[in-house]
Amino acid sequence: MNYENADIVAVKVLNLQQHGAFRSFMSECEALRSIRHRNLVKILTSCSSLDHRGNDFMALVFEYMPNGSLEEWLHPNARENRPFRSLSLIQRMNIAVDVALALEYLHHEGSVPIVHCDLKPSNVLLDNDMTAHVGDFGLAKFLRQPPHESSEHSSTSTVGIKGSIGYVPPEYGMGCKPSRLGDVYSYGILLLEMFTGMSPVDDKFKDGLSLRGYVHAAAASPEHLMDIMDRNLHSVDNDVAYREECVRDCVVSVFNCGLSCTNDAT
Repeated sequence: MNYENADIVAVKVLNLQQHGAFRSFMSECEALRSIRHRNLVKILTSCSSLDHRGNDFMALVFEYMPNGSLEEWLHPNARENRPFRSLSLIQRMNIAVDVALALEYLHHEGSVPIVHCDLKPSNVLLDNDMTAHVGDFGLAKFLRQPPHESSEHSSTSTVGIKGSIGYVPPEYGMGCKPSRLGDVYSYGILLLEMFTGMSPVDDKFKDGLSLRGYVHAAAASPEHLMDIMDRNLHSVDNDVAYREECVRDCVVSVFNCGLSCTNDAT
């Protein structure tokens, strides 16, 4: 058989022994069949059948993203036997814009607003051109509101805390339903992680210290913010003819945006 002209795809096989796997499959199918955007992972097909042993089998087939996930680029030591690689300032800015455009589409441009509920680096995938695509809609929620209802926290689901530790907004832990504001919070944490190179679940963040608190403490001075910028970002941008003050202004703006997105909900 000749595979020279075959397309490479990514296949997500669900572990149906895991609690909530079927509901996650249905949520992802429902979300992906109704959305199309250059910054969302493109689904090619889905499969719900039986395997060779007669057990239920569910899988999703996606367009392949050759540059992997954003997490692998931000934390290169997380994957063994991988060569070191890092993202430049411009690449990080472009990815931040790509993810923001994806959220804008999900929240405001469809017939029904969709909340992703699990925005984090491992769910941001990069194509050949390093364009970012948001994926994994297993926790996505549709904000189907009755007529004349404007509550931001209206949702089709109230069960449990939706999202990943470190990226979940505090109000979810107090019983609030998934909302667009929750995605904005997760996006803010993503920005802080992208430009500090530090995960919100890093061992350093304990005893009341958080990634947001760490950046907020440094925000009193632009020079201090530059001190907490990812050192790998410094190293890959040394050959780029940016003036130091331009880099500082850019990074300070990103950090301030991240802090604004992660303000406590009122």
